Amino acid sequence: MNIGIYIYDQAEVLDFSGPYEVFSTAKRLGAKHLNVFLVAESSEPVIARGGFKVLADYTIYDHPNIDLFIVVGGVHIDEMCKPHILSWLASIAKNINEVVSVCTGAFLLAEAGVIKEETVTTHWEDIPDLISQFPNLNVITDQRWVTSGKFTTSGGISAGIDMSLHLLSKHCGLSFAKTVAKQMEYNWQE
Repeated sequence: MNIGIYIYDQAEVLDFSGPYEVFSTAKRLGAKHLNVFLVAESSEPVIARGGFKVLADYTIYDHPNIDLFIVVGGVHIDEMCKPHILSWLASIAKNINEVVSVCTGAFLLAEAGVIKEETVTTHWEDIPDLISQFPNLNVITDQRWVTSGKFTTSGGISAGIDMSLHLLSKHCGLSFAKTVAKQMEYNWQE
């Protein structure tokens, strides 16, 4: 199962490193079928929030097939203004079994037309903007994550870890997900 995480300049570090840690820890603990990797616009270093430099494993042009696709949040405004990124998001999302966003990653999926009328959530601070910019979405304000069809969206930062553990429980069982959370010394809010 290929798990691709899309990152970009000014992405929130824990939005991508949290889910990455969940799935890579799961693989280390026995879920050998999981293959988690980072995807970026180019092979240049991504400068995430706080100046954290990251090298993605693949670019939007050379990544393998993706089964579970995660779009992270952060300072997302520039990404929303890149037609080739929006086109790529729209094109790959239609062939992926599960499309997920953390935090303001929901804005990118909505701008790309990937989510249109689904029930979604985002970071509490960004909920009013999501509602006003994409009024056809059913935005939930009181849940850490929500699933609508093949789409799962979460609040920001630590909510992305909770959501990733939820997705892991769906694919590998609740008991295994709890074992991963314990290994991470993480207090999972199921």
